[in-house]
Amino acid sequence: MQAVVIEGPGQAVVKDVAEPAPAAGQVLVRVHAAGLCGTDLHLVDGVLPTPYPLTPGHEFAGEVVELGEGVSDLAVGDRVAVDPNLPCGVCRWCRGGRGNLCQVWDAIGVSRAGAAAELVAVPAGICFALPSTVSYTAGAMVEPLSCAVHGASRLPRLPGSHYLIYGAGTMGLLMAALVRRSGAASVSVVDLNDARLDFALSYAADRATTHADALEQPDGYDVVIDATGAVPAIEDGLGRVRKGGTFLQFGVADPNATASFSPFRVYHEEIDILGSMAVHNGFQPAIELVASGAVDVEQLVSATLPLSDYAGAIEKFRAGTGHKIHVAPTAR
Repeated sequence: MQAVVIEGPGQAVVKDVAEPAPAAGQVLVRVHAAGLCGTDLHLVDGVLPTPYPLTPGHEFAGEVVELGEGVSDLAVGDRVAVDPNLPCGVCRWCRGGRGNLCQVWDAIGVSRAGAAAELVAVPAGICFALPSTVSYTAGAMVEPLSCAVHGASRLPRLPGSHYLIYGAGTMGLLMAALVRRSGAASVSVVDLNDARLDFALSYAADRATTHADALEQPDGYDVVIDATGAVPAIEDGLGRVRKGGTFLQFGVADPNATASFSPFRVYHEEIDILGSMAVHNGFQPAIELVASGAVDVEQLVSATLPLSDYAGAIEKFRAGTGHKIHVAPTAR
């Protein structure tokens, strides 16, 4: 079968590899749609430590084509979205109900072979059934939406709040859609790429601009969310939180990056600073949001390329062209 293999930093190639076989408790999934995100870029560039060679791809949906020994709750032909996270289940954080903070965190497509391939073997327990009305394209969007569901669950979500979101990419827009439905008085979005602003306004934002100064919100925002991971955006956003407000670090930053802020202001104005790490109890709610039409995720998929053009998909992602970029491993 064909798969993307990152052989080292900056060395992502599409090549023929052996087909995986499902071990006991696993299923083999034929991948119909797989999304790219910042994590994939970090893996390709060598920013995130990982064992090479590695096949990336942690946002995906597909069809079960083979069952491993002992699997009885899935059948060949089932359509599934897959939660890529593999917490150990026994460390302090897992036993405390915080599996996304697992001490030995493991994930399909991040530290194990992923879905930028025609076939991938995964534990049956991380497969979630897709309703017949949900396309594979939408199914591959369940993972990023589930991250946004977890991020939104960390917020106070008080009706009538004013929100400011940095980043009009996929994750920023998903957060905008969720807080819009939670009773926001306003949702403003900032993105340096002005080509994204009109879409943000049509999707979930009231206001969209390349710089927050243009928004004329002199006393700040109840909730500020960074969905970029960029230090300048983080520093700017921390300065725009209203007294008693909340700042959520949702975007993935370079592990070595640092940001400056005023600890006195955090103390004096009782500002809450929160983090949101990956997926936590958000997968099924995300499927329900997609299936009900509450969040239209297919609008966000701006291009689908064949697996053979993974380099082109990465190039589009780097250029900030459109929003979510998918590859279709089953397309030839």
